[in-house]
Amino acid sequence: MFCETVYVNRHQTIQNQGYEPSVHGKIYGMQQDVMAPLCSVFRRYLRSQDLKYTPERADILNAIIEQDGLFEAETLLDDMRKSDYQVSKSTLYRSIKLLREAGIIQEVMIDGKQSHYQLIYGRNPIDAMVCMRTGKRIEFSSSELVGWRDAICKEHGWDSVGHRVVIYALSPE
Repeated sequence: MFCETVYVNRHQTIQNQGYEPSVHGKIYGMQQDVMAPLCSVFRRYLRSQDLKYTPERADILNAIIEQDGLFEAETLLDDMRKSDYQVSKSTLYRSIKLLREAGIIQEVMIDGKQSHYQLIYGRNPIDAMVCMRTGKRIEFSSSELVGWRDAICKEHGWDSVGHRVVIYALSPE
């Protein structure tokens, strides 16, 4: 569990429980010092909307943190159910909407048919190249794109908080 308050058996709580840092100081691609604030950001957002941080929302947030790259809501739901989480489809979709509004995840349209989501808070941007013929997707990260993004934001007096680039192309295959 990654959050400051961890729900156990949906009724008990344990304070300040977490994973030990890995050798490289990162867990699931997240910087260690970002994990606790991530839950705090979500809690503050929920409080601002007069909503509660429920055990189900905590489970969904933790499942999203464990995702590597892009994910689909249906796949996340299936994975959670296989791991014995009791979460309804409507709760998942409402929580995804709240996490998007809180700036924790973003929706990514790759093929125009299915929404994908990506955890953006505390992670390095992951961009994608998509073949228009085969649908093949290659994810990449570019420090040059980050520099370009930061320069454009600075030029306009904005503070950059993230980006998403999808390059549509035709692969040689």
